[in-house]
Amino acid sequence: MKTPQKTKLIRSILAATALLGGAFATDAQAANFNAPDTSVQMFRWRWNDIAKECTNWLGPQGYGAVQISPPHASANLGPWWDVYQPVNFTQLNSNMGTEAELQTMINTCHAAKVRVYADVVVNHMAAGSGTATNGSTWNSTSLTYPNFSSNDFHSACDIQSSDYGSPGNRHNVMFCRLSGLPDLMTDGSYVQGQIQNYLNKLVGMGFDGVRFDAAKHMQPSDLASILGGTNRTTTSGETLWVTQEVIPDSNVVRSDYFPNGTLNEFQFPFAIKAMFRNENGNSISQVTSIMGTPGNWGGSWGFIPTDKATVFVNNWDTERNGSSLDASNYTGAINDTQGTKRYDLANIFMLAWPYGHAQLHSGFRFSTNDQAPPSASPFDANGAPLINQSWDFIHRWSDISNMVAFRAATSGTGVDYFTSGTGNQIAFARGAKGFAAINNDGAAWNASFQTMLPAGTYCNVVHGTLNATATGCTGDSVVVGSNGVVSVSIPGNGGSTVPAIALHVNQKVTGTTTCTVGVKFRIANANTVYGQNLYVVGNRSELGNWTPTTGDALTIETSGANSAWSSTIQLPASTAIQYKFLKHGAVADVWESNQTTASGNREATTPACGSPTLLLDGGNFKF
Repeated sequence: MKTPQKTKLIRSILAATALLGGAFATDAQAANFNAPDTSVQMFRWRWNDIAKECTNWLGPQGYGAVQISPPHASANLGPWWDVYQPVNFTQLNSNMGTEAELQTMINTCHAAKVRVYADVVVNHMAAGSGTATNGSTWNSTSLTYPNFSSNDFHSACDIQSSDYGSPGNRHNVMFCRLSGLPDLMTDGSYVQGQIQNYLNKLVGMGFDGVRFDAAKHMQPSDLASILGGTNRTTTSGETLWVTQEVIPDSNVVRSDYFPNGTLNEFQFPFAIKAMFRNENGNSISQVTSIMGTPGNWGGSWGFIPTDKATVFVNNWDTERNGSSLDASNYTGAINDTQGTKRYDLANIFMLAWPYGHAQLHSGFRFSTNDQAPPSASPFDANGAPLINQSWDFIHRWSDISNMVAFRAATSGTGVDYFTSGTGNQIAFARGAKGFAAINNDGAAWNASFQTMLPAGTYCNVVHGTLNATATGCTGDSVVVGSNGVVSVSIPGNGGSTVPAIALHVNQKVTGTTTCTVGVKFRIANANTVYGQNLYVVGNRSELGNWTPTTGDALTIETSGANSAWSSTIQLPASTAIQYKFLKHGAVADVWESNQTTASGNREATTPACGSPTLLLDGGNFKF
């Protein structure tokens, strides 16, 4: 807490290990919940509203978990951050609701197949004095809080900004006060016992996971001791999921915290911001060098292992301090939804990329950084969601929420046929389960891509899903050819359309396959010599993917050096292709010279299903 040129194909066949910190339950136990791949942080949402949303949206949409704001009794100061100033860990009445409402929410979300994670704040207590949300009183001057006395706190020193730098002072970061908040003696047995009592109460109520706020400000060994006395088996039979807020600096060794669970990987939102805003020469086309690849994560930015990472595009801190992209900041700072689809694209990428446990952020719009959450309900009188009004409802934005099922469907697969365009564009397959393409460039991206998907018609889930009968799509669709290739046109980023494509095996139109049509390629006057043959080579596997020796050999129609050569090839219907003719053998290969098209290649579109053979008579070989 803190206030194409020729398409470049890079094939990685390494499997992704998108595991979460801590083992999950057996298949039989996990069947009680949605797939765990994606959770959503519903920042400052009230318990009754989260319960309603679990039933109406989160469960049916496939979210694996919801992370709530801290449930303890806290200071009641008004700004959003008062929930990060705890007063009482034994009574759970907060500004989000009563303890009874909290219990009802847990039960309701579980019935909807959604796990519940708690944000817990145990590094410090509230500053100042007053009456908390449950009626408790406190005084930070005398260090009097329910169940704690002055003996339960570290000495009164304040963390300085220089403590985070090099050489810095790691001791001060862990033992002094963060933003002046009294620092609990988490290395003491009594304090550890009180925290264990709190965590065990949460687990007993049915919580499925916890996030340790300000974990960097506690010794890793203290957290290990606390967890050692905490029930790590949930009421649902799974292992308690644990993640820790450890923001990188020049001194903290993040791997020291790995034994306790996953970490909030802040390098992810930092890198996402740099790549999608094109800061300092960074772009999404560089993602494999910045982050690494499945089986070899790390990259130039030093990302932690995938099984130790919880990733997010933004959270409540980063959207206010300028270190991430944001959608709800209306203070005058850059907003990545205004005149651009960067924010949508970043979340689509996060959910399509096989790294870490993905967590969306859904909160409220604000015009000042300290602004309190809305007092109005997120729903109207009829229970309809008031999207993008006071509450942003990002978890309901269709282009993002449809990607939850994509992430679940592609779980366990790696990255194949990674392709970067000439601009800020990437495309990649997720094994034989999915495919995604993102255009963060201002210009349209017209290209053909290799996928590993079975042939057929697929709904682009960025823009819609299967209709009720699975015979069509509510948005646009993409045809995957018999060779796994798709040819698409993705608009540039700057219009009203989210410029991305995402396909997965669970969104294939019923009974669809890709029919093929005959295409006859013919060329004359090639002036061949003895031992030379004519080939047609192009941007599809049937055409050799621009590899001369695997292109399709033509047959000479008569005899003589300048006779016509031809061949008929079966290609997917209604598909854009690029090709050239090539003389091969006997002497050095001779490609045709550049054509008049922008690509420098011959271009055509194959006819629709059922059409007769298309003749592509190239006329004369162009020297």
